[in-house]
Amino acid sequence: MEKIKFVADYQINTSKKIIYPYLSTASGLSQWFADDVVINEDKIYNFIYDGENHFARPVIMRTNHHVKFEFSDPYEEEEEESDKPFIEFKLEENELTQTFYLRVIEYGDAYDEQEQASIWEGLIGSLKEIIGG
Repeated sequence: MEKIKFVADYQINTSKKIIYPYLSTASGLSQWFADDVVINEDKIYNFIYDGENHFARPVIMRTNHHVKFEFSDPYEEEEEESDKPFIEFKLEENELTQTFYLRVIEYGDAYDEQEQASIWEGLIGSLKEIIGG
């Protein structure tokens, strides 16, 4: 199946220190991103939504700046696949306007771009409600 890259910026009215735990911890992510998130002893995150398990390995964890999860099934033979689906969160600030943004980058199976944008609008809306931003 063809993969696409979805990139969107969302203005967030809060500090990096407040939002970062919601992007990087199981308890934070389970409040807005997935129905539940569990981390096993190998530091593999299991994002549970729609009754399905989605396993991801954190490949970037830069405190208060950048988080990236690469998805793969930990129970399958690990292949060197350079085209793995991933989700990435980057916290950025516009120096001129002092405006704070959350950049979402999702790379995975092709979906309708309008549907993808709508899904992320809903997720980010939930996150903003939780953090008050």
